[in-house]
Amino acid sequence: MANILDYETVALKDDDDAIEIIDQTLLPGKTEMIRLHTAQEIWDAIYLLQVRGAPAIGVTAGFGIYLLMKSSKAADYQEFIKELQEKSDFLNSSRPTAVNLSWALKRMQSHIFDFCNIIVSEDGSVNLDQAKEYDLKGILAEMRDESERIKTEDIDVCRRIGEYGLTLIEDGYGLLTHCNAGQLCACKYGTATAPMYLAHEKGMNIKVYCDETRPLLQGARLTAYELHSAGIDTTLLCDNMSASLMKSGAINAVFTGCDRVAANGDAANKIGTSLVALAAKRYGVPFYICAPTSTIDISTPTGNDINIEQRKPEEVTEMWYKERMAPEGVKVYNPAFDVTDNELIAGIVTEYGVLRAPYDEAIKKLFEEHKKN
Repeated sequence: MANILDYETVALKDDDDAIEIIDQTLLPGKTEMIRLHTAQEIWDAIYLLQVRGAPAIGVTAGFGIYLLMKSSKAADYQEFIKELQEKSDFLNSSRPTAVNLSWALKRMQSHIFDFCNIIVSEDGSVNLDQAKEYDLKGILAEMRDESERIKTEDIDVCRRIGEYGLTLIEDGYGLLTHCNAGQLCACKYGTATAPMYLAHEKGMNIKVYCDETRPLLQGARLTAYELHSAGIDTTLLCDNMSASLMKSGAINAVFTGCDRVAANGDAANKIGTSLVALAAKRYGVPFYICAPTSTIDISTPTGNDINIEQRKPEEVTEMWYKERMAPEGVKVYNPAFDVTDNELIAGIVTEYGVLRAPYDEAIKKLFEEHKKN
């Protein structure tokens, strides 16, 4: 029987003009691979969390914009650029908080502009004076290659995050995580779980505790499922139990992923993360954010500037229940994410190392040294 870790989270099926994903809304009860062909299908898959997690969303966006432009009939650069922007804007509207979505779409666009010698000014105007001869077939081949590079790099980045995160773990540690920042949120290893997988590979004795993560239960359905499948000692707990567990001394460190890191180190992650960070601070447990540099958004000054997605009330009142579990007409507050203040974060684990406070300086230095933007 195939292990969930044997499946690819996101794969390009170029011969079928499709993206193949695991439908994560059906896990852990059913493992079903689905193929996305149209713009609406890709948009829906991202919005409905059939594919989810910042890295996996970025990979999906790269494949998606390539496939959508593959059917382009644009006769020249003007038509191509207009269509590329329209389709990119549509995909980008599916989830506003996860920066990897817009990052991947911008990367695909910038790469093609560089490849074609198209100059774009700061005000967005396009200069075609130095552009190569228009060759739609050649452009599409380059888009395919770049989208595959995004996926390949994601695997490498997650592995490197795991290696740096591993330096923060000792044999016998109890580790807590929230939501799913595992292989199911990326293409391999994940972000927050990468140190756990590497520790397990090295034979270290670790115990991992997973918050269930209301209201969509990513911790229960996904993280607990994949870690248990990998043979890691895994314990599931309700979201409101983590403080009690930390007070007991069972937790030595907390690792979570995130969907966007602001320039000052504030981090947006699945709702409930900030409560875990607050409890960790109270009980002296180091709280680490695991984030590829593609998730750090230096154009967002602080966490107050992050657009937090509000989701449907039915996720709280009806989803997972045989019968509705709240009175009809009651108001529902259902943000998908909250922001953890940088002062609660012991370190941000990236593919280039562990950043420490003051984060504004550490992030600025990181981007200067590695020429990120």
